[in-house]
Amino acid sequence: MFDDFYGNAHVTHALEQMLAQDRLAQTLLFSGPEGTGKATLARRLGARLVGRAELIEQDDLSLPQNVELVAAREKWPAEKRNDDPLLFASHPDFVTFAPDGPLRQIGIQQSRLLKERAQFLPHRGSRRIFLIDHVDRANEQAANSLLKTLEEPPPHLILIMTAENAYDLLPTIRSRAVPFHFAPLAAEEMRAFVRARGLDHAERRIALAAGSPGTAVALDLEAYDKRRAAMLALLKAASGAAPFGAWLPFGEAIGRSKSEKLDLHLKVLYELLRDLLLLREGIPEIRNQDIRGELEALAGRMEFAWLRRAVARVDELAQLVRRNIQKTIALDALIAELRAG
Repeated sequence: MFDDFYGNAHVTHALEQMLAQDRLAQTLLFSGPEGTGKATLARRLGARLVGRAELIEQDDLSLPQNVELVAAREKWPAEKRNDDPLLFASHPDFVTFAPDGPLRQIGIQQSRLLKERAQFLPHRGSRRIFLIDHVDRANEQAANSLLKTLEEPPPHLILIMTAENAYDLLPTIRSRAVPFHFAPLAAEEMRAFVRARGLDHAERRIALAAGSPGTAVALDLEAYDKRRAAMLALLKAASGAAPFGAWLPFGEAIGRSKSEKLDLHLKVLYELLRDLLLLREGIPEIRNQDIRGELEALAGRMEFAWLRRAVARVDELAQLVRRNIQKTIALDALIAELRAG
């Protein structure tokens, strides 16, 4: 069932062994970088247990209709979302709980609904599977409520949780799950995946995806280039390579756009800082090869201490993203602080 799943063979092999011996754990934790196949493998495993893979795949959160649904719910009042907690259940015995709302969290109402539905017997067969995607985004109330289900899951229930970093979870949640870590795919595995999918701009997608097949598929190169141009302008202004005024048109455009979230820009900013650090240290394997000359010129102006401080400030900003801060004000302040430093 995992023949066309790319990478992380140690995980698929372990799951195959559990199934062959009829010793599948009731609670599984899939952790690792975004896009490495955690939710995909959860759906494949669910299809093996309850069948109807075509129904389960309808709840892939990366599908356009599901992306649109989640985005539309961000505009709902909190009371409306609480009255209608987000879940996906195209297959009645495979239920996906996903982050919801403008802060993209798993909330207490979803956790309570999970606890209630956990008691329902399977529609067919002997098992039900709940996928809690991005369980590391559960708020404190939801995490504590979820813990009660994990302590005594009904015998028919298999819980699969995904997280980028397992150590962002409560220790009591981690201790009740069998952990599986997903690593980024090697370059050859990525090339095989990209060839199988027939993706355009293959080498560029492989470089930018950094071992993540999900990212390689989802990457909108046109949108990425616009964000990269903005973040490159930010770094030039912040380092003194360009006047602050050169950044202003980009900042204003970001502020006007309701669809462009700050965390998308921060991801690109991290990649640029990574490339600048590598170039400064004489390491050629950067992700943004198509603008190498521009990055080399910028890296030549930067001290290691400045880059380290920049990363630390972006880390602080990333922690504030889920508080719905003003994008332009936050980025302007970042530039001012780094220029002053």
